[in-house]
Amino acid sequence: MPYNTIKYEVDDRVAVLTFNRADRMNAMSVELCSEVQDAVKKADEDPEVRVVIIKGAGGKAFSAGYDLQDESDDERKGVEWRDRLNHDLQYTYSVWRCSKPTIAMINGYCLGGALEFVQMCDLRLAADDSRFGVVETRFSMGVATMVMPWVVGARCREYIYTGDMFGADEALRIGLVNRVFPSAELEAETMKMAKRISRIALAALQWNKRAINNTFEAMGFQTALQYGVEACSLLDATETPEFKAFEEIRVAKGLSEAIKWRKALFQPFE
Repeated sequence: MPYNTIKYEVDDRVAVLTFNRADRMNAMSVELCSEVQDAVKKADEDPEVRVVIIKGAGGKAFSAGYDLQDESDDERKGVEWRDRLNHDLQYTYSVWRCSKPTIAMINGYCLGGALEFVQMCDLRLAADDSRFGVVETRFSMGVATMVMPWVVGARCREYIYTGDMFGADEALRIGLVNRVFPSAELEAETMKMAKRISRIALAALQWNKRAINNTFEAMGFQTALQYGVEACSLLDATETPEFKAFEEIRVAKGLSEAIKWRKALFQPFE
């Protein structure tokens, strides 16, 4: 099927899937999420593909997270919102459940839901200028795919509690990313690793991935992530004083003023 929000190419056993919404910082719309799931399935079923790379177009961002234009205040409070969060979980699960190794190639910003998505990939390779953050917590919003405890352990508390953004060196230090490369070399180095992996027998890649995933699932991975959805839906339905104040400013003065107000809350302590 033709895609509107992503690009899909295959290069010598490696499928390259590109978020193609550079004008929106590759924000993950409902349409993009649907197309990504279709493309990952396509790569999984292609006998000529052994590795999948996911990247963002434009150079400024892997992705700024879920597209807020797809959401409404009323939607956050209903049963439909819980369904939407479960839909988001299935989207991030697409790379986890793909039988072949998936590599997130991260340049620029990787925030909110995009950070959740890349953590569901098998490997994460980042440019030295990349920036990460669980920024949704500063908007009184929950984490739809609570995978960070499984990737970085108890260190995740600092990043989830503060909503701080941090750079590639910190991401490497805590084990969030596997490798960091100069921005100009990221694409070539990512493809080199993908081609190296693609020389391994396909059956070996698939059975090793199944065994690794099953280790996490035996420890309660799926149950924990599903509970995360329930917690997220309850938080998002809660009208906190901070969220209410933010929304009042946004409606009266616009989003930029609301963001300035929010930044001012944290500025003395940054």
